[in-house]
Amino acid sequence: MSMQTETIDLNGNPFFLRRWGDPALPPLLMLHGFPEYGGAWADLAPHLAHRFHCIAPDQRGYGQSWAPEGVAHYATSHLVADMAALVGTLGTPLTVLGHDWGAAVAYGLAMFRPELVDRLIIANGVHPVPFQRAMAAGGAQSAASQYMNALRAPEATEHFAANDYKALTDFFTRHMGGHDWLSPARLAEYKAEWARPGRLDAMLNWYRASPLVIAAPGQPRTDLPDLPLDRLRVRCPHLLLWGPDDRALLPEATEGLEDFAPDLTRITIPGTDHWLCHQAPDRVAAAILDWMPQPETAR
Repeated sequence: MSMQTETIDLNGNPFFLRRWGDPALPPLLMLHGFPEYGGAWADLAPHLAHRFHCIAPDQRGYGQSWAPEGVAHYATSHLVADMAALVGTLGTPLTVLGHDWGAAVAYGLAMFRPELVDRLIIANGVHPVPFQRAMAAGGAQSAASQYMNALRAPEATEHFAANDYKALTDFFTRHMGGHDWLSPARLAEYKAEWARPGRLDAMLNWYRASPLVIAAPGQPRTDLPDLPLDRLRVRCPHLLLWGPDDRALLPEATEGLEDFAPDLTRITIPGTDHWLCHQAPDRVAAAILDWMPQPETAR
């Protein structure tokens, strides 16, 4: 399955896209997370491209897309606006698939621009309310999320870039469990993306701009951001795919999701962790295709 690339203008700024599949097929917007880029979907997209026109952007601050300086540019509202502009070029509504930080943008589209999203698929990503509750409780998710403090630190860019990105590689392969699929050749591709001017700092700004509060283990927090609960609802059909061995996002981070997404389907992909789309792309694709309504056949 061949991949096509292009750079397009979104709200006056350049964004790099990768595409798989026939443009006449229904579009599937694929949103990557940290510390990846649009090319991370190359494992999964070929398994879906017979059914979808797969579109995978480098999101703001990543890869070959626009990477403005300054934390304020990475507020979720801006990230969602980028992708809303992209959806506007594709015809709406469509199916959106988000992983990790890409899930935050996918949820934002579904919640704040519901007219753009027909169906929502999340792979090891979290809705802001259950996640904030879990991170504030001082329990297991709080402990698992302590790494975010290091990623938010002012010196994080220099720390994670030092010695040929040693700390970022360790984070990727040890803390997040990527060692079983991240070959030396693929790691070199990731490092090439991280090394683009200003990109690593921009990637880290996604964490710095987030208002979410992380409790220290055993020390619950009550000074939480004021989340507009009535606006944080997913009204379209929603599929949550889960790699159960994830060490960064624990099951408690999705507890109560049904309160915000009444048409929710949960599917676990056994033997996978945070990187399920790399570890088992065939099973992830099968779960997605089984959940999607069957296309109408010609009469």
